[in-house]
Amino acid sequence: MKVIAIDGPAGSGKSTVARRLAARLGLEYLDTGAMYRAITFAALRRGIDPADLEPVEHLARTVDLEVSTTQVRVDGVDATIEIRGPEVSRAVSLVAANPGVRTEMVRRQREWATERGGGVLEGRDIGSVVFPDAALKVYLTARPEVRAERRAAEVSDLDYETVAADMARRDALDQGRDTAPLRLADGAFELDTSDMSVDEIVADLARRIDDV
Repeated sequence: MKVIAIDGPAGSGKSTVARRLAARLGLEYLDTGAMYRAITFAALRRGIDPADLEPVEHLARTVDLEVSTTQVRVDGVDATIEIRGPEVSRAVSLVAANPGVRTEMVRRQREWATERGGGVLEGRDIGSVVFPDAALKVYLTARPEVRAERRAAEVSDLDYETVAADMARRDALDQGRDTAPLRLADGAFELDTSDMSVDEIVADLARRIDDV
């Protein structure tokens, strides 16, 4: 099984790079962050407090979740756009910090990769928790202002200052949580993407995979 693990904070280029790298390598791609956003969406849709541990954990174990390259479906409902909205974005860190939710998502992610014989997975704990023995472990990062500019360009309804503040808050929560915090995994290669094009990043990672 050939697994490529790509971790890093928001705005570091994970999703774009992972998609392109997967296409180049002929592997499937999984955005694990979309899974946590989908659980958050499901909780809000049902009127469940995202901070309420047991109900959200139960929801994570029972929800019908489909995450593909182009679409996210939650109990048959297309939530592709909604999971990127401000309401979900504000609450997703609470759900992602839920130990029971993380246990279930890790199980689903490992099952996904096993069924496909590997893949390119991106998130915040892929190399450190989900696949510590991945063929290649990468931690993408970028200067805070670059990350905020990238994310602001993706969300037309929020200005740069709001995005930067939300990103700083999310970073603190992700890095400070007790369960599977965002960190550089043992043996991972760290790459600052601030001044690199997507083509340059993908080419760099592809060379490293060839050397594995």
